[in-house]
Amino acid sequence: MSDVLITVALPSLIHRIGRTHTQWAREAALSHRCELKRVRRSRHWQLVGEHASLRQCKQCLIEQDAIIYQFVITKITQALAKVEPPLTIEQQLARLIEGNPAITLAELILATHCTEVQARRARFEHEPW
Repeated sequence: MSDVLITVALPSLIHRIGRTHTQWAREAALSHRCELKRVRRSRHWQLVGEHASLRQCKQCLIEQDAIIYQFVITKITQALAKVEPPLTIEQQLARLIEGNPAITLAELILATHCTEVQARRARFEHEPW
C-alpha cells in the first residue's frame, strides 16, 4: 500500500534557488528514493516519491540549508499535508477485521500483502473473548 507516488510541483525552481542548489537537491532526492526532474522541456520541475521518502528528503533539505531550500520545503510540506500518511500493515489488518469480522486469513493476506503470521496475529488480537 505504500507504493503510492506523490508528485510535488516546483514551478521555476532554478530561478528560485539556482542551478547548483537544484543539482544538489536532485542528488539528495535520489539518495532518499525520490526523483527531482524537469517537466518536459519547460522551466518547471517536479519532485516524485513516496510519503516516507518525501518526508526524509524534506528533512535532509532542512538540515542542509533551510533558508536556500525554503521554497522546496514549503511545497513538500503543502503536498504532504494534502495526503494522509499510508497505514501500516497492522493498521490495515485491524481496519479490515473491524469492517468484516468473518474475513478469512487468505483474504487478509491478499488485501494487504502481509505474511500469514501477521494476519494470524491481527486476527488473534481482535478476537472477542
